[in-house]
Amino acid sequence: MTSKSTFDVEDKYMAPFFVKQKISIERGEGVFVWDEEDNRYIDFTSGWGVTCIGHAQPVITEALTDQSRKILQNPNSGLTYSPARARLLELMHTVLPSHITHLFFSNSGAEANDAAIKLARKVTNRLDVISTHKSFHGRTISTASATGQATHREKFNPLMPNYLFVTYGDLDDLRQALNENVAAFILEPVQGEGGVIIPSKEYLTGAAKLCRENGTLLIADEVQTAFCRTGPMFVTGALDVKADFITMAKGIAGGFPFGAFAMTEEVAEKLEYGDHGGTYCGNPLGCAVAHAVIKYLLDHNVSENVARMGDICLDTMKEWQQLYPTLINEIRGAGLLLLIEFKDEEIATQVSDQCLAGKLFVRQTQGNGIRIFPALNINEDELREGLAIMQKAIESVIA
Repeated sequence: MTSKSTFDVEDKYMAPFFVKQKISIERGEGVFVWDEEDNRYIDFTSGWGVTCIGHAQPVITEALTDQSRKILQNPNSGLTYSPARARLLELMHTVLPSHITHLFFSNSGAEANDAAIKLARKVTNRLDVISTHKSFHGRTISTASATGQATHREKFNPLMPNYLFVTYGDLDDLRQALNENVAAFILEPVQGEGGVIIPSKEYLTGAAKLCRENGTLLIADEVQTAFCRTGPMFVTGALDVKADFITMAKGIAGGFPFGAFAMTEEVAEKLEYGDHGGTYCGNPLGCAVAHAVIKYLLDHNVSENVARMGDICLDTMKEWQQLYPTLINEIRGAGLLLLIEFKDEEIATQVSDQCLAGKLFVRQTQGNGIRIFPALNINEDELREGLAIMQKAIESVIA
């Protein structure tokens, strides 16, 4: 096919949920992708945070090939044991916070969040769930109801009941909202879709303490932050935040659709046969890929690379803030989850368009922000090549 024929087929038959960029990507390697006409682009979105160790990563290809020759899906699904699943469980146990003991696998982050909310209500025998303004937890009706952004909620009324919202980073607001009816507080340790909002450590540890005192379970939504995106394997683990559930997806399997939620022993003891399930949950193919990705992160000390590349990004972007004060409001980020906040949405849109014209993919977020979250194993030359394109895009908007 050519790009033109690909455009025609997708525009004719795909559901109208996305405004498409007129680029048809055929292949990738590392942080680079090529369209059907063989034009090369740099991907600073890592497929929206999922291709954490790059496109067409050989260890993923090998895991897919090796496992697919054995079995994709067990007979009776989760009712039979799986060596691929056991290997992943064993590896996950070494990287999760020590107080987290049990896991279950899902197909996506939204599904993991949905399950954690459902099970928190069962464990506590309470109904209310607190979330935060500007949060994002998924696109199922339950997780959309838990999302603190009107654009993701209001057009889907009636929403699920018993969701309350508090200000992110404000412990007093949370304290006032907690009562004997609150089953769970679902919290992103860094708000990604909300604009890369980074709270203080005191907020996260304080929120965990307030929840514990109220008998409310803390659900840490680490779908975007886990697996070294901000540096450590888990933000909550690095900060010693004692969550009752941790949800994860995106980077867990390097682009293969996969997710998980994990829980404490105390939570697991109150759950029983039939409380949750799923046809594809923990299928051998997904488990093999996730194992290969997590092992790569560990073997290649990717956490250290993230810290180093993240510092280069922040230093460079802060220089831009000094050079272009009429365009840039603020620079913020942790590791390789960063955002440039521009003065208004029009400027951000123009910069984003100019980046694409320069063959760099970035993600416009919250109107006036541009989010940068490339593959975690990006090297300095690749990073600086992309940053140079972005700086040129900013300068072209000024011109």
